[in-house]
Amino acid sequence: MYRVFASRALRAKSLCDKPSTSLASLTLSRLNHSIPFATVDAEELSGAHPAEVHSFVQGKWIGSSNHNTLLDPLNGEPFIKVAEVDESGTQPFVDSLSQCPKHGLHNPFKSPERYLLYGDISTKAAHMLALPKVADFFARLIQRVAPKSYQQAAGEVFVTRKFLENFCGDQVRFLARSFAIPGNHLGQQSHGYRWPYGPVTIVTPFNFPLEIPLLQLMGALYMGNKPLLKVDSKVSIVMEQMMRLLHYCGLPAEDVDFINSDGKTMNKILLEANPRMTLFTGSSRVAEKLALDLKGRIRLEDAGFDWKVLGPDVQEVDYVAWQCDQDAYACSGQKCSAQSMLFVHENWSKTPLVSKLKELAERRKLEDLTIGPVLTFTTEAMLEHMENLLQIPGSKLLFGGKELKNHSIPSIYGALEPTAVYVPIEEILKDSKTYELVTKEIFGPFQIVTEYKKDQLPLVLEALERMHAHLTAAVVSNDPIFLQEVIGNSVNGTTYAGLRGRTTGAPQNHWFGPAGDPRGAGIGTPEAIKLVWSCHREVIYDYGPVPQGWELPPST
Repeated sequence: MYRVFASRALRAKSLCDKPSTSLASLTLSRLNHSIPFATVDAEELSGAHPAEVHSFVQGKWIGSSNHNTLLDPLNGEPFIKVAEVDESGTQPFVDSLSQCPKHGLHNPFKSPERYLLYGDISTKAAHMLALPKVADFFARLIQRVAPKSYQQAAGEVFVTRKFLENFCGDQVRFLARSFAIPGNHLGQQSHGYRWPYGPVTIVTPFNFPLEIPLLQLMGALYMGNKPLLKVDSKVSIVMEQMMRLLHYCGLPAEDVDFINSDGKTMNKILLEANPRMTLFTGSSRVAEKLALDLKGRIRLEDAGFDWKVLGPDVQEVDYVAWQCDQDAYACSGQKCSAQSMLFVHENWSKTPLVSKLKELAERRKLEDLTIGPVLTFTTEAMLEHMENLLQIPGSKLLFGGKELKNHSIPSIYGALEPTAVYVPIEEILKDSKTYELVTKEIFGPFQIVTEYKKDQLPLVLEALERMHAHLTAAVVSNDPIFLQEVIGNSVNGTTYAGLRGRTTGAPQNHWFGPAGDPRGAGIGTPEAIKLVWSCHREVIYDYGPVPQGWELPPST
């Protein structure tokens, strides 16, 4: 009976805007006949029809005798076997990276035609993702391994496609645009170039199985690097299929290696292969370890305890409540940009904001995956954190705080109702131990709500200053003086300001990444690609002529 329920959840027809009813009625088993790269069927993927995920190195797909069997997050069935490379199998990956020179596979002086090649690959890949059957294939596959509503999964595919469209044609070579400055004398000019690192590595998390790895992978390739890509094994089947699509669209087989392994094995490769740069998206703890291991040759897009401040000008309560619900609970709160703390001005407390938040949270249900499994926190761990917060004087449970009903989510994952806990702002700042407890990131459907009075904005700003992760933020106000005060005294790298301010949403049209850390990585835009995947090289041309009548000067 639960399999029928799970099938309904995956289809999520109420959230799915299909091109036509006839297309919606087709199954992927039929569609796969016209998806030339696909080796799995997202609709049939189950304990009865398990899939196997492989690695790719030196132009070949490889298996392994070491398998990591993944459980279906919805019902606990073993449904994917990931052929993971262990420590005895790392040498081919080390050798492959070591064969790439420091000056990369291409640069402004070497193989410039490859800039055009990647413009063409992007064009073809974008066209493939624009096909309804291919877009649906990836959306369904994302749902199977990182359960989220169809609308959220399809949005990830859409952003990925739009990114590829942005770098079609000549746009890749425009990323390598140089500049020239006149020199001191005739024949001298200095030229600044964007230069690749050569051998690089990419490590990405589970929550966006397609968007994050694909955008960072293509950025690395555009600039002339050779990447080794590792995606969290729980979701790596999505990027394995995307690799096959890219090969179908003309990606040279030797340009990218793709590995499935545990963290210890990947760490061994990083130390032995000595990549010139590593992009890491994930937890702060692992990020800091890698920064030491790699001697600082790293870019980080790590954890985000993200905040939203509601200003004194109250308006459009329904809209603001809806956006707060989306920011806190879409994808079951498993976004690095999820709203973790909501600062509510006392003027908003006179409105039905909190009751509307509760009503919106209670609309979410497992059947359509608007709430679903939490893949990095158990139910017990989240409830324990909630109980610890409720020990703080003046704190209270606003809504949620219970395990989901009628589910078959395995106990290794979490199943929690959308939850909000109120903590007084004075208590949050009372001592460092309380502050650390309140600002602990729970990567799930969990947020802290607090209130501040008109003369307590300095307390809000103090709370923001003491945070250690500065990824996204929102200042919901159309008061320019208030916006100026909050933005001028905060640092988050992606900050939305205005009535429609949000914390989540990383479209391809703006920078997404943290600020305040020289290791910070961005994603999506030309600026992000150039910052993360290239360095500056200066070439000074000095052709002469030597001045007429030049004589040997004295030593200096």
